[in-house]
Amino acid sequence: MHLFFSVGEPSGDLHASKLIEDLRRRVPVFQCSGLGGPRMEQAGCKVHYRLTDLAVMGIFAVLPMLGKFLSVLWQVGKWLDADRPEAVVLVDFPGFNWWVARAAKKRGIPVIYMMPPQMWAWAGWRVHKMRRLVNLTLCGLPFEHAWYEQRGVPAALIGHPFFDEVVEKRLDDAFIKSHASTDSTRPVVAILPGSRTQEVNVNFPMQLDVMRRLHARFPQVRFLVANYKEPQRGLCEAMYAKSGTPLPVEFHVGKTSEILEASQVCLMVSGSVSLELLARRKPAVVLYGVGPINWVIGRILIGCRFISLPNLIADRLILPEFVLRTHDPQVIQQMADHLAEWIAEPGQFAKTQAELDALAKEVAQPGATQRAAQIVMNFMGWGAAKSLKRAA
Repeated sequence: MHLFFSVGEPSGDLHASKLIEDLRRRVPVFQCSGLGGPRMEQAGCKVHYRLTDLAVMGIFAVLPMLGKFLSVLWQVGKWLDADRPEAVVLVDFPGFNWWVARAAKKRGIPVIYMMPPQMWAWAGWRVHKMRRLVNLTLCGLPFEHAWYEQRGVPAALIGHPFFDEVVEKRLDDAFIKSHASTDSTRPVVAILPGSRTQEVNVNFPMQLDVMRRLHARFPQVRFLVANYKEPQRGLCEAMYAKSGTPLPVEFHVGKTSEILEASQVCLMVSGSVSLELLARRKPAVVLYGVGPINWVIGRILIGCRFISLPNLIADRLILPEFVLRTHDPQVIQQMADHLAEWIAEPGQFAKTQAELDALAKEVAQPGATQRAAQIVMNFMGWGAAKSLKRAA
């Protein structure tokens, strides 16, 4: 009873690790191997290669690493032959995972795609790949599930694992208590620069500019920067030091949930963490910086109205969002103005928070990991969990 995982994003590493843990609780003889990250290793997966170390976006970020990707792909077939899995589970990371799916199909191994590509957002014509290469798609969002089913892709709705993780995560209460504001005149603004170094490089200078403008208007505001990795904290600290403008700012690694809890509002780079922001009912301004060529490509391929998941789920603009081609001072000012409005006008803050609360009550339901585990077991014919436990 062996599954092979291919996971290339930090968020996918977390989702896959939770699925592995749940499957192992249900089926003690379950084994897994593949490509992933440190959380999967901690969950007991034999990780042949730390694919999460290569997480990048955009063709120009991928090109310098193409040799490394090709080297890993060349070995995937060997690992599949050696591990002899009963199925391959892909999580996000479509550019690479399509090739893993092809390698699995070539060997007659079924493919399950958990958290599938956001084809509903861009390049929807790729759905033919899903029909050809994937046996089962596990969707996190209702509109996504409907989109795939309407196009003939076998799909099941599990809900989004992020909502499980919000419920299950044990927060550092001491950190929250020491950093949260006890004075409404000294609000805390959470700054989320993204989980990829590439994102940090592009977006944090713009976030710094927003912070400077907000500080000029509200000197009492404090900023907490949530970095994903230690090197990224060093990168942000270096950018801040180079800027030469003193700010009431702190940088922390591995404290994203605590920083969201301690804050009143947020300035974030668009990503899956927006679902945690939704679950915690935190008003946010969302940005995403892209280069001019990626901007043109995006204008051609992107087919959805919004970039943030809360807005996509609601099908309307709840959180202000901005896609920037350049460091545009006018757009920077607009972002600062949105945050300032929430800080200065309690009525506007309460209105946005109420919209997030209504949406969260509708969709932010835990249990996605358990539903995914049961669906995988049924698909694999492992449904008799009790008898498997007895046999073990």
